Amino acid sequence: MERNETIQQIREQVNQIAGKVTAIHPLVPGLVDSATQGELLKALYELTKNVEVVKKQLLKLEKRDESSLA
Repeated sequence: MERNETIQQIREQVNQIAGKVTAIHPLVPGLVDSATQGELLKALYELTKNVEVVKKQLLKLEKRDESSLA
């Protein structure tokens, strides 16, 4: 598998993860427990940050590949 294809497949999976994490946010208030809600929101925030790290790394790799072709 070529690197560009691999990047695209990873990006698709990461976007699915991001969508699932985002879909959890509006469900948290239904727990009606502020301590649990707080911890879940912190964890969801960390997940979101890490998903963004993956996306950023893929972009950097793509830009590096593009600049080496020029």
